[in-house]
Amino acid sequence: MIVIHGGHFSSLGGFYEEASSVLMKDVDWKVGTLDGFDDILYGGFGIFENKEEIEIIWKESQKSKEDLGFNATCEFYENKIRQGKPFNTELIQQKLDDLTEGKGQTLFEILVEIIESHRNIALKLE
Repeated sequence: MIVIHGGHFSSLGGFYEEASSVLMKDVDWKVGTLDGFDDILYGGFGIFENKEEIEIIWKESQKSKEDLGFNATCEFYENKIRQGKPFNTELIQQKLDDLTEGKGQTLFEILVEIIESHRNIALKLE
């Protein structure tokens, strides 16, 4: 059982720090992107093996849902658009437009989707 504690962070960067500390103990590598977070969930390095069945409990997930909600997601996309290359700014602008129109995913929803895409991982939101 792995516990991600929403009380330990209030931003995406803080989430990456929390995920790194609980999933990558004793490994000299830290999560820093959504793709990187997805990669560590395959296992084989860090605290669990490839395809090992694990449970992640996300405590204070409601707080995280708010912290990583609409405002944080808009800021995330706006920062990528400002940076430009190597980001596909047209795609990111479409994601931002979808979000503002109520059709897009928040960072919290994206993170939950990433976790749930791994069949060997059971996610429990508390």
